[in-house]
Amino acid sequence: MSELDTTTTTVDAAAEAPAHGVLLTDLAAGKVRSLLEQEGRDDLRLRVGVQPGGCSGLIYQLYFDERSLDGDLVRDFDGVEVVVDRMSGPYLEGATIDFSDTIEKQGFTIDNPNAGSSCACGDSFS
Repeated sequence: MSELDTTTTTVDAAAEAPAHGVLLTDLAAGKVRSLLEQEGRDDLRLRVGVQPGGCSGLIYQLYFDERSLDGDLVRDFDGVEVVVDRMSGPYLEGATIDFSDTIEKQGFTIDNPNAGSSCACGDSFS
């Protein structure tokens, strides 16, 4: 008689969640890690979304969140979890989040191929 393999594997809940198409550059991931270390929190993830508003119709949301919402789309970038809500997913598919640190500009930038147009300030799109 042969022995049956009775080992079980556990799967992380984030690994089971559907992924999204947002990309986080290495530079942006490093900045997120640095900000999380400053906060002294390891339970936060970067949440990216869109909401109605701004001069062009939609504005980006980018903030740290500890919540896990029903329908969240999750992707891990070398230890940095990026979460997109189900409604924002189609608007952000293929978008790239980067971090700029120059004399002219400092902060996160979003390059979104789905944005047909954007306002002069760059904070909203349609």
